[in-house]
Amino acid sequence: MTSSTDTPAPVHMGQIFLVDDDPDVRDALSFLLGSRGLRVQSFASGPALLAHLDARAAPPQGVFLLDVRMEPMTGTRLHDELLARRLRNPVLFLTGHGDIPMVVDALKKGAFDFLEKPYSDNALADRLLHALSVDAAMHAGDAQAAERQARLASLTEREREVMLLVAAGKLNKVVADELHISMRTVEVHRARVFSKLGIRSAAELATLLAQD
Repeated sequence: MTSSTDTPAPVHMGQIFLVDDDPDVRDALSFLLGSRGLRVQSFASGPALLAHLDARAAPPQGVFLLDVRMEPMTGTRLHDELLARRLRNPVLFLTGHGDIPMVVDALKKGAFDFLEKPYSDNALADRLLHALSVDAAMHAGDAQAAERQARLASLTEREREVMLLVAAGKLNKVVADELHISMRTVEVHRARVFSKLGIRSAAELATLLAQD
């Protein structure tokens, strides 16, 4: 497997809060991400993570990596609980193909990104590095400008293409025709763009891109 050409430099400021109810998956992901220089703290369930967060004296710095299908609390329900606690940390989901509509709804609520199984090790690590860059930028001195640049840098080439067409006011059907992809794919990319950039509308997108 080859790594992404636009992988950001490792970010050591925050850590990965991994939640998966499969111990083998937790061990494998902890080893993988640790080999990339990332700090990982794993939890067997959503309630276990929430108990840890509630016991902390200060909000965590880092990103949340959540499996979608877990017991006794699903990843999307856990995301709702994190939002209720007003945590702005980037949230990424690990999902099967059948879960994509559910995750697109989570993206609309502010989740940062998702990876569909099976995913490559490099793709997972690179997405997390981008998310850590955004989280670090939110805590930087010149937070607003740094966060904007980090969020834009987290977009893939295809997401950038969709972003520019959406910002130009083109409808999903027109975007699909111009890029020769399905409308469903456009909807997924559009949701990803909005969530990664922390916006909710094409108007906000146009305003964001005008800030140069």
